[in-house]
Amino acid sequence: MATKKKDNFGVYVKQIEAISKVANLLTSGMYLEELLRLVVQVTAEIMNSKISSLMLLDPDKKELIVKATQSISEAYNKKPNIRLGEGIAGVVAQGNKSICILDVRGDTRYLNQDVAKKEGLCSLACVPLAVKGRVIGVLNCYTSKKHKFSKHELDLLTALANQAAIAIENAELNLRARSAEEALTIRKLVERAKDILSQDANIFPAEAYRLIQKQSMDMRKSMREVAEAIILAKDIRGKK
Repeated sequence: MATKKKDNFGVYVKQIEAISKVANLLTSGMYLEELLRLVVQVTAEIMNSKISSLMLLDPDKKELIVKATQSISEAYNKKPNIRLGEGIAGVVAQGNKSICILDVRGDTRYLNQDVAKKEGLCSLACVPLAVKGRVIGVLNCYTSKKHKFSKHELDLLTALANQAAIAIENAELNLRARSAEEALTIRKLVERAKDILSQDANIFPAEAYRLIQKQSMDMRKSMREVAEAIILAKDIRGKK
């Protein structure tokens, strides 16, 4: 009896550590791809699953796309996108409610039964990834044998999904912020290069801008690279 309690305590500690690890991603500053890989790895480890995968929702196409999995299965990784409201994942995403399937190979709602049979997938727990009620994807957990997911297991998977959803949202916001900052930096560089070219060649700023664009296309370089080269050349001339 004491041994069983010790084992249960060990499992509990392991689960808390897993949730904490995912929670720490909130302020990790990781890039999205790296963050998604870590989420599925932690999920697979703590749930002892055959395959764990994370699908994100493309709001424009209204499709779920597999973005990360710890599986090396080419067949699974190349699964087609799932439309919102279709299949298990699509229904979970649309309704923002978890679904557990005892055997996906015999459930007509599951769209990729050929992949499931080929890869030996059986039971599935699919939970939504949601931020303030807005679904951004789903987290899937598969077993290789029939398994009835307990309330505790589903609660644990939901806790992981909730933490992961917030971390993903933060990563996407950071990415958009970095993109906006990069765009502003490029604009400033191009403006400075345009002014230098306009003064040195005694041409209008609009013509100088077109020359930078043409140089960019001809040399197959970005506008930023061309602008930086013009600025660097000006700085070198100024030091002579």
